[in-house]
Amino acid sequence: MRGLIPIISAISGVALATSEACDPEKAIVRKEWRELEDTEKTDYIDALWCLRGRPSTLPNEDFPGVLDRWDDFVATHINYTNNIHYDGFLLPWHRHFVFLWETALREECGYNGSVPYWNWALDVDNFLESPVFDGSNSSLSGNGAYDPDQSISCTPGGVCFPKGTGGGCVESGPFKDFQVHLGPFNVSLVKSYGPIPDNAFDYNPRCFTRNLNPSVLQLLNNQSRVDQMQAASTLVDWLLVLSPSTPDDIGAHGGGHRAVGGAMGDFFSSPQDPVFMLHHAMIDRLWAQWQDQDPETRRYAVNGTNVIFDPPDAPLVTLDTLVEFGSLSPPRKVKKAMHPMKNGYCYTYT
Repeated sequence: MRGLIPIISAISGVALATSEACDPEKAIVRKEWRELEDTEKTDYIDALWCLRGRPSTLPNEDFPGVLDRWDDFVATHINYTNNIHYDGFLLPWHRHFVFLWETALREECGYNGSVPYWNWALDVDNFLESPVFDGSNSSLSGNGAYDPDQSISCTPGGVCFPKGTGGGCVESGPFKDFQVHLGPFNVSLVKSYGPIPDNAFDYNPRCFTRNLNPSVLQLLNNQSRVDQMQAASTLVDWLLVLSPSTPDDIGAHGGGHRAVGGAMGDFFSSPQDPVFMLHHAMIDRLWAQWQDQDPETRRYAVNGTNVIFDPPDAPLVTLDTLVEFGSLSPPRKVKKAMHPMKNGYCYTYT
């Protein structure tokens, strides 16, 4: 991995260092997007734009394309991509990543709410009319303009999907004029196991794209898949549905990314789409609910290595393995990310 400059955010440091005990009455409640009032949705959208307006903590000479606090999160995800997907870091790393985003919104932007989640299964029959993507002022913007010449979307293992319904610049909603600054990245970089390119953080401003694909959502993110996950007796079986360690099956995790497409479909720089955090909050919700079914055996269950697709020579992740977040947060042991109500976390889900 290319190392991010270790500048620790004072805001995040304070949030994690707190010794105040968490209890259900103090916990932040994360809600599904359509459960929010329109004013709550607007507050969240405004907080996202606040991050876009705040200066980056990363040095420009090393990260010329990182212009603001939102980009700090994108660059961090880019830097660790081949170590935090389809392996033992996927769940604990992204749990903390979403928490750091939520903390930045609340403590740097005056946001009083939580990170919402997107329940994909609610949208399998009417994806294009979803309140998350319908292009209204209370959505996270709509589809991209239709591109008849769009490329077919394929997995690193060569499994391809039907073309989507968009492919071009987002045309409606609060983020229709949003620019992304980093990427795009070629899918061939996935499973390269080598360092990311020297130009990975170059400035490349362009419009924000989406390519909503109902067929992918119907296949990989339907309620039957959710039920299969939650009925799994082991973390291994749970991850076989969410994120199997193979380039041939992207699971429900990859399905959410590919179903939205465009910027969200870029394996490395997907946090540039504002729905990224809602997607990963949904994954975290399902994981937390699965853990809560049998805390004694599931709370601290881990599985996999610290390298994408779990190659046989990669180190196994244990509860004492450190996960890194560059400038966003000090390193953190996996066991400190296993409970949403402990070790600095204090949140629940509806």
